[in-house]
Amino acid sequence: MAEAFVLFKTLPAMELAVYQTLTSHASVVEVHALYGEFDLLARVSSDDSRKLSTMLMNELRQIDGVKDTQTLIAVEY
Repeated sequence: MAEAFVLFKTLPAMELAVYQTLTSHASVVEVHALYGEFDLLARVSSDDSRKLSTMLMNELRQIDGVKDTQTLIAVEY
C-alpha cells in the first residue's frame, strides 16, 4: 500500500469547501485543518505508487479552491 501526506494551500475562504471535498474522497484517510503556511493536511492511501501518483496529480491537485500543494510520500524501512 502506498501512502502520502499532502499539505494544501487554498484560495481565500475556500478552506471549508476543500476540506469537505477531501473528506468525501475514497482515498483520503484523514484531513486536518491547520494554522500557518498551509491550510489543510490530508493523509491519502492507494493500492500502489502508480495509482497514488495519478490520484495526486489528476484528482487532489485539481480540487476547486486548491492554490498549491506539497506532497510527502511515506516510505517503509
